[in-house]
Amino acid sequence: MVKKKVFNLVRPYEPAGDQPTAISQLTKGVKNGKRHQTLLGATGTGKTYTIANVIQNTGKATLVIAHNKTLAAQLAAEFREFFPNNEVHYFVSYYDFYQPEAYVAITDTFIEKEAQVNQEIDRLRHASTQALLTKKDVIVVASVSAIYGLGSPDEYARVILDLKVGGTYTRATLVRELVEMYFTRVAGDLLAGTFRALGNTIEIMPANEEVIFRLHFEGTTITNIERLDPITRAIQNKEVQVDIFPAKHFVTPDEVKDQALKDIEVELKERLSILRRSGKELDAERLNRRTRQDIAMIKEIGYCNGIENYSKHFDRRKSGEPPHTLISYFPKKDDGTPDFLTVIDESHVTLPQIAGMQAGDRSRKDTLVEFGFRLPSARDNRPLNFEEFEERIGEAIYVSATPSKYELEHSSDDSCSLHTDYKQKQHAQIHEEQVGKHPAACSVIEQIIRPTGLVDPEVSVRPVVSSESYTGQVKDFIEEAQKVTKNGARSLVTVLTKKMAEDLAEYLEESGINAKYIHSDIKTVERIGILTDFRRGEFDVLVGVNLLREGLDLPEVELVGILDADKEGFLRSDTALIQTIGRAARNVNGRVILYADNVTGSMERALNETSRRRARQVAHNKKHGITPQSIKKAITDISSQFTKSHTKAVNKMVEIDTATVTTKAGRKKLVTQKRKQMLEAAKNLDFETAALLRDEVKVLEAALST
Repeated sequence: MVKKKVFNLVRPYEPAGDQPTAISQLTKGVKNGKRHQTLLGATGTGKTYTIANVIQNTGKATLVIAHNKTLAAQLAAEFREFFPNNEVHYFVSYYDFYQPEAYVAITDTFIEKEAQVNQEIDRLRHASTQALLTKKDVIVVASVSAIYGLGSPDEYARVILDLKVGGTYTRATLVRELVEMYFTRVAGDLLAGTFRALGNTIEIMPANEEVIFRLHFEGTTITNIERLDPITRAIQNKEVQVDIFPAKHFVTPDEVKDQALKDIEVELKERLSILRRSGKELDAERLNRRTRQDIAMIKEIGYCNGIENYSKHFDRRKSGEPPHTLISYFPKKDDGTPDFLTVIDESHVTLPQIAGMQAGDRSRKDTLVEFGFRLPSARDNRPLNFEEFEERIGEAIYVSATPSKYELEHSSDDSCSLHTDYKQKQHAQIHEEQVGKHPAACSVIEQIIRPTGLVDPEVSVRPVVSSESYTGQVKDFIEEAQKVTKNGARSLVTVLTKKMAEDLAEYLEESGINAKYIHSDIKTVERIGILTDFRRGEFDVLVGVNLLREGLDLPEVELVGILDADKEGFLRSDTALIQTIGRAARNVNGRVILYADNVTGSMERALNETSRRRARQVAHNKKHGITPQSIKKAITDISSQFTKSHTKAVNKMVEIDTATVTTKAGRKKLVTQKRKQMLEAAKNLDFETAALLRDEVKVLEAALST
């Protein structure tokens, strides 16, 4: 009997180039329980597709970690294309803005916590954890938010409401249980994590998806469960049974909450005694006042601002014990060891990021504790440290074009000298020399031949400073970018600071070039939208700093300019230069210009490595008669996963109406009709339809005024 596959990979093409060998070796390694493997893959060689094949072959739930939200969103979109019939989810920090509380002792300045939560991302986080607890075919693409504290999966799963047609529930009991699961009762529009009770019905919008479940009661029996569209309120389906998960990840039973509050009181008494014995009366008074206020709030409403600082007590953890995280929700074997695959994308950046999170958090917390702003237990509200992260993940595959010391050392044993001379040579050169000598020991799998036959771009070096015969780096780039734009392609240019990115984008616009900038201050959704617009050709030149390096898939890019390439440092290291050069490797006409007055060591190593790969790729093409072709990839608006259904519905209505009514006079008449329909809907208390019509009228009026 053939075992049914857990994952169903939709293959747009068969593996080619280096992919078949990489897929085979990585699959074998995972099945043999190898804890560490490295996929050394050049840009554009189809690393994501290789990983997708490994996921299907191994059948393991998979955690993919990327180092920023934009890259995570792109990877999630790609995996959804490969696995349209499986569960692919996106898990990142749900803050659009986050300022943690902090104290600056030298100026006696306390900074209050300030946060703006993105409700759509919060919904996606709930969808991730619920899928992990109920399904086997789950891929979660996450940022380093995966190592930060999350509620206990056992408590989260313990209070799931199993609602069935024919089930016995009094209306009052169900309302009380929903409140205990942190749902909010409302009288108006439903949002995620809210419900309303109307007569003999209760309507619930769960935290994980935009849908309404309407429950009908006759006495104490649920007689009917309907799935409603949240905008049109049309019935989508009749359900026999639905599971309602808690509206928050942190779920605390009453008996645990009572004991936690007692423990907080005990800790407060002990800490006050220590502060007063040290003569810190002001700090003791501050701590007593703040903590007692928090305790009162928790007793009264079950919550206080900064409640996460007491998570140790609510989780019943000992001091120093790691918190529950997203990783806690992934499957385990009977002996408690991890039973899932972990993929670290752009590992040379992501691993150091994971390793540095806990130290920075601890430093800030120590100051808060020392000066009486928080109890010592606040230190236990923290991300995992690197050792804890290592212990909690299963078989790991590190994906990078430029793997660092950690990946190389852990993907080989002492018989393989990859880790002993990695500083002296390029990573890939070392691998190429050693893999033949120690094939069993070395788990660094190289993938530099592209299925499309594309070779690494040609790289030239030009001066920074202007001269009598040369215009300087900025004007030279403008001239080159204009040539590319005439060919219908796009250009990237990287600079050293956010201010330089903004100034250069403005200068390019003044020079007649349609340009935009992108950097870490741009919000997640807007950042993704800019990249999508760039691919669509709505502007021609994208200016960036560090976000243009790893992983961004932009096959329309024909030219990459690296300004001030000889400024040695993090952004101009050999790793950074190789990664940035790779942005031009998805286009058959791709080329790169390094602007530098001196050839640094980093530049020399990057140029040598690019030449080595290019030579091997050209030889492969010649041997197999391959003609290079640019990567053809559909432009998917990955920001659409964050767009509210209301906005989608309005846009669809506008699209249909403007296609039907083409004249300006006809559209004016249409606006008048829509206004009447809006007022009629409001008169009939159908506020959902009224809101849709109101927003459609706004869009139509804006279009008429242009």
